[in-house]
Amino acid sequence: MPVAASDVAAILRSRIPGLGTKKLHKMLYYCQGHHLAAFGTPLFNERISAWDMGPVVEDLWRAEKYGYAPAEPSGLPAGEAELNTIGYVLSRYGALTGRDLEILSHGELPWYTANQGRRQGESVTITVDVMREYFATAGAPAVAEDEPVLDSAAVANWLAGAGERRGPSRPDDLDELRAWAEQGG
Repeated sequence: MPVAASDVAAILRSRIPGLGTKKLHKMLYYCQGHHLAAFGTPLFNERISAWDMGPVVEDLWRAEKYGYAPAEPSGLPAGEAELNTIGYVLSRYGALTGRDLEILSHGELPWYTANQGRRQGESVTITVDVMREYFATAGAPAVAEDEPVLDSAAVANWLAGAGERRGPSRPDDLDELRAWAEQGG
């Protein structure tokens, strides 16, 4: 079940102190897009609109700008999938500025498609279908062909029996690790 955009915004703000409005709304856009691609369902139900400055969660922006009560909170704590999406977006985009994210989002199909029929100063909805398709294909993270795609089953399989293979439990020795690395691992 989706959480409220205001709940996601609160999590983002707690992880990035001093998070500006422009960057917040771009991060919400990326959270929504990556969640749609990964799970097929929206992270939150509020619509995202194409504005001059890029994607914006219009209801949240207006509520905060004019002091309206934000959309009803979901009342549900964010689950593991939601927190993973938010964490992924923070790690992928968190170091970028609001301006960087504006430029990035303007080059992406969801904003570009919605913007085609939009006049300056107006807003047009960025559809979840376009976002889902884009973030599942062209907007998906690049994975090298020889890099394995990690999932919990694969990791569990790799780690099965690791304790027995390691031998007696002892802390790593820094000199041994350096020697191992110098030999090419």
